[in-house]
Amino acid sequence: MKIPLSWLRDYVEIDLSLEELARRLTMAGLEVEEIRLVGLPMPPANPTGIPHEFNYTGLSWEPDKIVVAQIDEVMPHPNADRLVLCRLNDGTAEQTVLTGAPNLFEYKGRGPLPAPLKVAYAKEGARIYDGHQPGQVLTTLKRAKIRGIESYSMVCSEKELGISEEHEGIIILDADAPTGMPLVDYMGDAVLDISILPNMARNACVLGVAREVSALTGRPLRLPERRVPAIGPAVEGLARIEISEPEYNPRFTLGLIRGVKPQPSPYWVQRRLRLAGMRPINSIVDATNYVMLETCQPLHAFDYGVLTRRAGGKAPTILTRRAAPGEKLTTLDGVERSLDEFTVLVCDTAGALSIAGVMGGAESEVTEATTDVLLEGASWNFINIRRTVGAQKLNSEAAYRFARGVHPELAPYGVQLGLERMALWSGGQIAAGLVDAYPLPQADPEVALTAQDVTRALDIHLSLEEIAALLSRLGFTCRTEGETLYAKTPPNRLDIGEGLVGRADLIEEIARLVGFDNLPYTRLADPLPPPVEEDSTLWAEEHLRDVLAGLGLREVITFRMTSAEREARLYLPGSPELEAPYIRLANPISPERAVMRRSLLASVLEVLERNIRLRDRLAFFEIGPVFLPVEGQTLPDEAGRVVIALSGRREVPAWNEAASGNMDFYDLKGIIESLLDGLHIRGAEYEPAGSDIFHPGKCARVRLGEQVLGVFGELHPIVKARYDFLAAPVLAADLHLSALLEASPAGYTASSVSPYPPVLEDLAVVVDEAIPAGQVAEAIRQGGGRLLAGVRLFDIYRGEQIGPGKKSLAYNLTYQAPDRTLTDQDAAGIRQRIIRRLEQDLGARLRS
Repeated sequence: MKIPLSWLRDYVEIDLSLEELARRLTMAGLEVEEIRLVGLPMPPANPTGIPHEFNYTGLSWEPDKIVVAQIDEVMPHPNADRLVLCRLNDGTAEQTVLTGAPNLFEYKGRGPLPAPLKVAYAKEGARIYDGHQPGQVLTTLKRAKIRGIESYSMVCSEKELGISEEHEGIIILDADAPTGMPLVDYMGDAVLDISILPNMARNACVLGVAREVSALTGRPLRLPERRVPAIGPAVEGLARIEISEPEYNPRFTLGLIRGVKPQPSPYWVQRRLRLAGMRPINSIVDATNYVMLETCQPLHAFDYGVLTRRAGGKAPTILTRRAAPGEKLTTLDGVERSLDEFTVLVCDTAGALSIAGVMGGAESEVTEATTDVLLEGASWNFINIRRTVGAQKLNSEAAYRFARGVHPELAPYGVQLGLERMALWSGGQIAAGLVDAYPLPQADPEVALTAQDVTRALDIHLSLEEIAALLSRLGFTCRTEGETLYAKTPPNRLDIGEGLVGRADLIEEIARLVGFDNLPYTRLADPLPPPVEEDSTLWAEEHLRDVLAGLGLREVITFRMTSAEREARLYLPGSPELEAPYIRLANPISPERAVMRRSLLASVLEVLERNIRLRDRLAFFEIGPVFLPVEGQTLPDEAGRVVIALSGRREVPAWNEAASGNMDFYDLKGIIESLLDGLHIRGAEYEPAGSDIFHPGKCARVRLGEQVLGVFGELHPIVKARYDFLAAPVLAADLHLSALLEASPAGYTASSVSPYPPVLEDLAVVVDEAIPAGQVAEAIRQGGGRLLAGVRLFDIYRGEQIGPGKKSLAYNLTYQAPDRTLTDQDAAGIRQRIIRRLEQDLGARLRS
């Protein structure tokens, strides 16, 4: 929310520096993200050398070089049709100024103007923004000849002074601007860019921030005064209201003004609107936007003449209802919109007029021909507004406020202010009274609070009188009964709860006014209790992370929302996964995040893809859920997955080592073996597997008995081609988290390292080609018994010497006893038992 300082000062006296004002607001929960200077000087540097606490941007206007001036005559340029010469008085002397501003052409050649035009005048040497360059490029005015006329100064547009991006014409100030006054003294300003939190939506307006400043500084709040009486014929009977569902539309208010003339608003109004981030349109529409920015109450102006014609010459009836099936509406942005059945509309008897709380319709908008205006102020169900904004992908300043909650009491107040602004800026006569339908009144909570409640929560000691004084600054109506304070919520707030929640809300308000930085801090009186491992799954997951990180993998955390199209890259054509249903979000933040993911692997591969050119070696893992729909249930099955993704070199290149090759299937298998070892899972088996995702012949399944732990392998070439990967293989594993955690024992036996030397020998055996090496290693372990300390495959040989359909597997064997040194006879006995087991179980023979 952009708050011009000059506008804020209309409602509360401010004698703080910009820096102190921004600091107080920030400490009260209204974080000032930036301060944009519009003419005001940059605050002096801190004498201690500490930089400013806040970010300052913008342009300061030099008082002696940028002033208010008046144009007395606009004369044609002798050598250029698109340029004019202005006879200008800057308060000290008469100047001749050259300009090409199109909004001066209508005055060209008329002679002395009956009323001078007040303008912003920059003298020679002034530093301003270049109005013809994109962005904000500073330039210094220098003397030059243009088409034979010497130019040394200029009349300025808003862009050149840093007010807005408008540069099609010069600024025409209001007639009361004093000639010769430094422009910074006349309209220098600063804009506070405040981040409005969802629970502070009441502060998304100038009055809301002014109320906070008033409460923080103790200065009185000045509310806008009513200056134009409603002396026209009563509005009663000139319009009716029908609300079909009050839960969607608790209140609807109408006011009427006749005889208006839409025209440009006063310049000070246009400037404030632009500084607040809105574009001036005309005095009618500007009045609705001005009041919205002023009070938080969005308004909508209807052309009353159009409504009367649509009603057949009778008084129009305004209805609020939900859209009918297939109903459409063309909104003010010129887009024809198909409406959802939950979308609430403002209608008349002839059809839809606007999308309630979001945007008006094109047919009944105010135009230059409008003379009578019917002004709407309403309150809407904020949840339904959010749904409508998401469904229509249509945001607006009004929807921003309604989607966060606007109190119904603001509707008549906003309409009355809006009508007054219209009368002041557009002329016309305000009809007496309002048409007000309020079928669902808002109940403002009254919350009970004691001094002990405040002390217990904040560790500060305040009397009930002091607490009441603080809350009264924010508009609460307070009364005391004995030791209890009762605070009635003001009719501009929807964020105060009831009971225990309301008590916490009031304590938060007290803390904000006291200042969070002024609250005392104390140490805990008792030592921290020891952690209780109630959730063993959480601790097991953390251990799993530690093991993977210890293996050199980096953890990534990806979005749980994705799109079906993004996940479809992972599967070959015809895969049943392409037809699988998804859990769809009712209100997605974007089309790319419209469903809950079914595959964690797809998410991790996207991270690998984005980083593939940044490192020679990438090794990622993620632990997280996938969301699988369950027929007949609203909530999905959130199955846990562990995904590993690798690509690139086996080792990072170093100056003293030759470059290693790329990682392959066996590097990934080694990581999985080390993972299972770190989880103390014994007896896992690896078997060939087929998959739509992985390369045929380079894919394996991990089993533990009948339980499948997961699948891994090299990515299928067709799948890999759909991603922006490099030539190196992409390896991935998709493991079941629950299966891993169930298989990992809660406790395990640790053995001491034997102090006695091991016996090392090699054993080469010939087996059938179909027998896996793991099965051979398991038979060796069974034959070797407890004295076999290690088995490692180091060579595989196939050739004519061992015959067709056979292969030779060579293993390093380690024999070691915990209590003695093994003799040659002991080693020979172990070897013989191993050979017998291999012969009996696998039909193996020693390779000679």
